[in-house]
Amino acid sequence: MDRWIVNSDTTKEDFIRVIEKLYEDHKYCEFSVKTGRQRTSQQNKALHKYLGLLSEQLNNAGLDMRKVLKPSIDIPWTTKLAKEFLWRPIQKAVIDKESTTQADRNEYTKVYEVLNRHTAQSFGISLPWPTKEQ
Repeated sequence: MDRWIVNSDTTKEDFIRVIEKLYEDHKYCEFSVKTGRQRTSQQNKALHKYLGLLSEQLNNAGLDMRKVLKPSIDIPWTTKLAKEFLWRPIQKAVIDKESTTQADRNEYTKVYEVLNRHTAQSFGISLPWPTKEQ
């Protein structure tokens, strides 16, 4: 199966010609469409760096998972736990996508802003989004 990326008028016209030819030859075609561009590997690295730093800050402040989420269990934060219990629920609410791999490049900022605002207001922990230098 061919994979097409349509990101200009030229590639759009080329793809339309391919669709017309396929339909002419087979009289049946099935296509899947994906819009938006998936997060970059740099964004993925920044996400995990941010969650690791956030976990460290929450732990250093004595804010284990019991104090933030579950009142009866003393569980220290890890990057993985921060992703599952902080990032993903907010991501689902903000951009309606379950997996971090589904997020488009411009959507990480929206999730980060909500999470950072929450941790800043509720626990006094605010972290900048990681950069390449970090």
